[in-house]
Amino acid sequence: MEFYVNKNIMKTKRIFPKQNRYNFYRFDMNENPEGLPKSFVDSVLKEITPEFLATYPEPDNFVAKYATYMHISENNVLTTNGSDMAIRYVFETFAKESSEVVTVSPTFGMYDVNCNILGLKHIPVEYEKDLTINVEKILNSINKGVRIVVLVNPNNPVGNVYSRENVERIIKRAKEVGAIVLIDEAYHYFYPNSLIDVALKYQNVIVLRTFSKLFSLAACRMGIVISNPTIIHYLRNARLTFETNSIALLFGERILENQGLINNLIESEITGKKYLVSELKKENYVYLECEGNFVLIKPKYFSPLEIEKVLCLKKRILIHSYESGILKDYFRVSIGSEKMMKLFTDAFFDVDKK
Repeated sequence: MEFYVNKNIMKTKRIFPKQNRYNFYRFDMNENPEGLPKSFVDSVLKEITPEFLATYPEPDNFVAKYATYMHISENNVLTTNGSDMAIRYVFETFAKESSEVVTVSPTFGMYDVNCNILGLKHIPVEYEKDLTINVEKILNSINKGVRIVVLVNPNNPVGNVYSRENVERIIKRAKEVGAIVLIDEAYHYFYPNSLIDVALKYQNVIVLRTFSKLFSLAACRMGIVISNPTIIHYLRNARLTFETNSIALLFGERILENQGLINNLIESEITGKKYLVSELKKENYVYLECEGNFVLIKPKYFSPLEIEKVLCLKKRILIHSYESGILKDYFRVSIGSEKMMKLFTDAFFDVDKK
């Protein structure tokens, strides 16, 4: 039997995340290794009644609270099923097939995946050998065929950030060719210099945020789009009617109402990162103290892939290594509390020795 298959989807190659991760210490996907406090989770779960589950999601209350929290208008905010889905909507709305999307490389893998699925041409601007980005190369890549320029800030996996001056140069160049600039701020709480104001200043800028990282709701899938009302209007037209689930919205509201919880989450990861870096210095490791909630570490005695395998099998610890490219000598470890980073360093130092 023959049937039609979209040629772009047919050709797309996917690598999906590991499964069965629940019984491991998870330092591999930039999640919070411990999650939200159990007492807080329990208090929110008490609100989930049979009637609540039987009712379609209503995002307006969350949007109002988020807009107030961010000191912006509700017309500047849109919720999505994780920031992954926001990326899809942006690409579908503002780029036609065969047009070009500029990113740095390496960056978050879903940008390349969405280019492949939608038949867009991905233009990767490679990092320099010293793991810096040449902004002039980004600017030179923005030609008349480009419809979207992506800046992940801080970038994953390298952890670099962009200066405000360079971001505005890129925005102005994109505007000349009619392109959208998508600023992905998934890790903004670990780097306080947000570019939200830039998104509201220019007509061709979108900022993405997520509740999966600091806010520890990766399981719920909660993404946020922030832009001017015109762009939000177009993306709302593209979005599914019931896009973000009610449980995500409820948890999101309760988190925003609890500034003490947010402050504790930020402080916990800052303290954990300081502890990790201090221990790596003591042991004379080469590392990159990235601006996001992760650090890149270069093992002394074994390859990153070997370290990854042994930590998984013997310590039930998950990390992320790179088989090729400029990061092949490093592995990435997600940041958690000081308690979690001590658990990681004790295991890592025990494995990476003669």
